Amino acid sequence: QVQLVESGGGLVQAGGSLRLSCAASRSIFSNDVMGWYRQAPGKQREKVADITSGGSANYADSVKGRFTISRDNAKNTVYLQMNSLKPEDTAVYYCNLDGLDYSGKYYVYWGQGTQVTVSS
Repeated sequence: QVQLVESGGGLVQAGGSLRLSCAASRSIFSNDVMGWYRQAPGKQREKVADITSGGSANYADSVKGRFTISRDNAKNTVYLQMNSLKPEDTAVYYCNLDGLDYSGKYYVYWGQGTQVTVSS
């Protein structure tokens, strides 16, 4: 079992910035993909960004150019730098770790979520 602990959420005005962190309870393996999802009230959870162990990142169109995902494998931590925040970015943000183990079995773990609120 892997524990993911998020931090860094909060209340910010539109145009401001926040940095989310997610620390994993074990070393990050080469098969691990770490990412951030978010869920706004009344909406489905959506992927915001993810990053492979090699540093290849993908972003949702809605956050491209504003958010940056990064990871520090030595610290077992992934970050989400969020700039130029908009009220529509308000959501609970969840850290995610998934991949395939040595037998090809899929695994996925979730953090508890951290609230991000952007005021207009």
